[in-house]
Amino acid sequence: MSRYRTSRARRRLLQGGLVLAGVGLLSGCGGLPLPGQQPARVPRIGYLGSDSPGSPNSEAFRHGLRELGYVETQNLVIEWRFAEGRDERLPALAAELLNLPVELILTAGPSATRVARDASRTLPIVMCFPGDPIGLGLIASLDRPGGNITGLASLTTELHAKRLELFAESLPGVSRVAVLWDANAAQSVRGPLDAAARSLKLLPQPVEVRGPEGLEGAIRSAVAGGAEALFLADSPMFTDHRHRIVELAASSKLPASGAGKAFVEAGALLSYSARVPDMYRRAASGVDKILKGANPADLPVERPPTFDFVINLTTARTLGLTIPESILLQVTEIIE
Repeated sequence: MSRYRTSRARRRLLQGGLVLAGVGLLSGCGGLPLPGQQPARVPRIGYLGSDSPGSPNSEAFRHGLRELGYVETQNLVIEWRFAEGRDERLPALAAELLNLPVELILTAGPSATRVARDASRTLPIVMCFPGDPIGLGLIASLDRPGGNITGLASLTTELHAKRLELFAESLPGVSRVAVLWDANAAQSVRGPLDAAARSLKLLPQPVEVRGPEGLEGAIRSAVAGGAEALFLADSPMFTDHRHRIVELAASSKLPASGAGKAFVEAGALLSYSARVPDMYRRAASGVDKILKGANPADLPVERPPTFDFVINLTTARTLGLTIPESILLQVTEIIE
């Protein structure tokens, strides 16, 4: 072979080696896949909630996913759909997620969970449900939900009973308690709560409220019926109008208990509730299991991991109340 041909052959080998090295470098850096190599699949999930972008709940969910190794836009795509307090938008938002499509939906709140379930009985749903999904017929049981829904539930029936017990122990001598119900909210806990009140030697006085315009009349009715305290059943409407409710209760000298820390910050006496952001952080584990092949029908619905018991001592002093030491030892936060 001539010197010219040998030199040309060497150049060809060198060029080929450089090309292969370049492909190898690109592959190692996450660039172009090697011939025949399939790009990694990035799962797509949906978030459907009544809340707004940047809410503590959605941020807690993001945090839980990061703890499990998911990095949004890198190895997981999240389609965020927020109703921003307008639950009538939820059906259209759920339809958008189904049309994308997504592999599962994380639902934030009872309204979003019901809407997602009505939109699909097969797509996996991981719920964060501040209520009683069994009483509402969403799941068969906590241990074996049986359908396409799993996640976490705060179990309103149990929480209401515990909050009522703490309320009664905080108000020794009080016997008649007005229980405000939102006529438009689920009533599945009403019977069990009445039974819990009687077991505590309390006389429950149920008062139904039909919309925000009925709040003042409802509290007047409670006072006229001899109520000594005001217990608020869980309701988004009550939460939205908590400042007005607390103001009306205070003007009638009624200690009030609401379903969440926000009521105590507004001036209610106490609240006992699930720590909701922790539920969303924990819900990421259910999402992870389903993405790895688990069947939601077989994944037990979990109870909240943490709870808040909050008392407003300024309100207690204003009402002339002395909270027993046994109660103060149980609180997780005191507001003064």
